[in-house]
Amino acid sequence: MTATATPAFAGRSRRRRSRGTNAAALLIAAFVALPLYWMVASSFKGQADITSAAAVPEHPTTANYGNAFGNYDFGTYLANSAIVAVATTSLVLALGTFAGYALARLPMRGKTAIMTALLMISLFPTVAVVAPLYLLLRDIGWLNSYQGLVLSYTALMLPFAIWILRNFFLSIPKEMEEVARVDGAGPVRTVLQVILPQALPGVFTAGLFTFVAAWTEFLIALTLDNEDRYRTIAVGIALFGGQYTTPYGTIFAASAVAMLPIALLVLIFRRTVVSGLTAGAVKG
Repeated sequence: MTATATPAFAGRSRRRRSRGTNAAALLIAAFVALPLYWMVASSFKGQADITSAAAVPEHPTTANYGNAFGNYDFGTYLANSAIVAVATTSLVLALGTFAGYALARLPMRGKTAIMTALLMISLFPTVAVVAPLYLLLRDIGWLNSYQGLVLSYTALMLPFAIWILRNFFLSIPKEMEEVARVDGAGPVRTVLQVILPQALPGVFTAGLFTFVAAWTEFLIALTLDNEDRYRTIAVGIALFGGQYTTPYGTIFAASAVAMLPIALLVLIFRRTVVSGLTAGAVKG
């Protein structure tokens, strides 16, 4: 009697735990999604209805989107953010891939010190480097420019990308490189043709984190670029409105448009990113 009851009890216990886990996941998802839904719903409300508590707009309108692109030159901000984010991501991945591989595979002294320094730089507060960055870029004439933002972002985001890529390279079997060496492939060819295809999940993970960070960064962009033609999305939205009015509907509309590229990237590469994070966490 006891022997047959125990498996049944264990099965019921597992089902209860599974239902509890699913319920908790749904609650967390709803908690995260509710502000996003409210932002999108509010972007279709008129200025008179923007403070209403209605979950669905009573009189939906697209005027806020037209106002964002027509009166506030939001298209220029989108283009600027796209240029800066894509350039930063490309530069970080190009440098981070070889640096991560070198730290994972090549013999060198002080690897622990290098990795510790990279981690410390990744955790360094941005506000502490804004003033030196401003003075440096002012002296070389790179304020209000794309290259000033791209190089600043690259310097700040490269250490974290190297950390992710190095940990991912450690999870790739060394036998693949040995076979490539036997076939006569040099170090650069080995990385590009043998290791890099296997490391794509880690590359996508580092690239996505870099793109999102560059797309949403505010403080450095606000400090280095004060001309409207170089402003990025985060700065442009923050400066919507005037001294006595705040166009909340337009801000919600612009924020919804700014969120769309990130949402699409996450949906498209979600499995690759999860795989990259899991593999990168195996070894440290």
